[in-house]
Amino acid sequence: MKVANKKVTAERLVRDALEKAKHFEDYHIFTFINEEGALKKAREIDQKIARGEKVGRLAGVPYALKDNFLSTEGETTASAHILQGFNSPVTATSVAKLEAEGAIMIGRTNLDAFAHGSSTENSYFGPTLNSHDKQRVAGGSSGGSAVAVALDIVEFATGTDTGGSVRQPASFNGIYGLKPTYGTISRYGVVAMASSTDCIGFFTKTPEDMDLLMSVASGQDSKDMTTLPDYYNDSVYKKGPAKVGIIKDFDNDSVHPEIRKALKNKVELLKSKGHEIIELEMPALKYGLAAYYILVPAELCSNLSRHDGIRYGFRSEKSKDLDALYENTRNEGFMPENKRRIMIGNFVLSSGFYDAYFLKAAKARTLIVQEYARAFSKVDYILTPVSPNPAFKLGEKVDDPVAMYLEDVMSVSLNLAGVPGLAIPAGETKEGLSLGLQLVGPRRSDKALIEFSKELI
Repeated sequence: MKVANKKVTAERLVRDALEKAKHFEDYHIFTFINEEGALKKAREIDQKIARGEKVGRLAGVPYALKDNFLSTEGETTASAHILQGFNSPVTATSVAKLEAEGAIMIGRTNLDAFAHGSSTENSYFGPTLNSHDKQRVAGGSSGGSAVAVALDIVEFATGTDTGGSVRQPASFNGIYGLKPTYGTISRYGVVAMASSTDCIGFFTKTPEDMDLLMSVASGQDSKDMTTLPDYYNDSVYKKGPAKVGIIKDFDNDSVHPEIRKALKNKVELLKSKGHEIIELEMPALKYGLAAYYILVPAELCSNLSRHDGIRYGFRSEKSKDLDALYENTRNEGFMPENKRRIMIGNFVLSSGFYDAYFLKAAKARTLIVQEYARAFSKVDYILTPVSPNPAFKLGEKVDDPVAMYLEDVMSVSLNLAGVPGLAIPAGETKEGLSLGLQLVGPRRSDKALIEFSKELI
């Protein structure tokens, strides 16, 4: 609104954001800086305002774009070698909606290649550093976007969340991060990881900003048949005492003591405001991580089969025939974690193992969906940790895939069930690391979730 009201120019906001991006260059936040394009758009908005023309709700607001969103500005690489050189001919629906309201992309942010990871260490361009401690991870896979907002480079950034990839880096960097109800925001034009769990989300510094972005981006899209009819602006938030569930299984010695303390503090805050706290037993959630790391690799190995060096992106020059071209391109182009997940996915889908693994995981997913339905018949919201630990040190878990996967134990079940989750800041550790919790609601409760999060401030 400051731009529309002529209190500041769009060009000034964009120049400030670009200067901050350069100042924090050593955090490895961006894979591409859109200086020329961003300044051009800013001047166009300023000229419209000078002529008295109407501008959008996000006019002149600089933002950062996770580098797995297709856009005609810069290469879309998904931080993977195999997509280097790919210039998209189309723009993602979510990006088009943001920019139709006047938002200006100043750069593309780093991520775990193809969003496979929980630390942004699995990027071809190197890891993004935590906003509070350069010796620690930013979280993942949307680490670059989270740090761009946490360091106040931009007002908001886009992210994708397939198993916690918005909520966990938001938690590690002390900001808000939303995974909406599955199907709320179109996935058209976003590099696919696992199609049945991928969600488009945002990072912001306030719930109010998150509300605005959701009102802009949500809605049905003819290009994505999984999108829901636009329910967001019609949701009604019921003020007054709410019932908030605490999952008994997530309050044990496997959770860092300072995260447990942060949860206790927020519970006491809610009680002081008249809300009822109900302890929940949700035993089916213990199957979440195992089911997730069967179902998601099965989907992503199919989605990654299109990357072969023929149509776009990187192509190996070492090949003498077509078979060698495929093999060498994929071997050189994919990161180790990409290859690991491709192998797991093909294994669980292979003859003789489909029933033993994939089918059982699909049944476990149904149990998890039913578990959340039962829980929300008793409570309005659920409050849990996002991750069992604060940000861990760079290199600490990158060579131990099981330890890395365990970081997702509290976040993946939301994606399997399709319910929304909002990561909220919850203080800091004694070392100054950010702590975060997640507020969970039933399907299509996104607006109420954002409104209720204000009770936790």
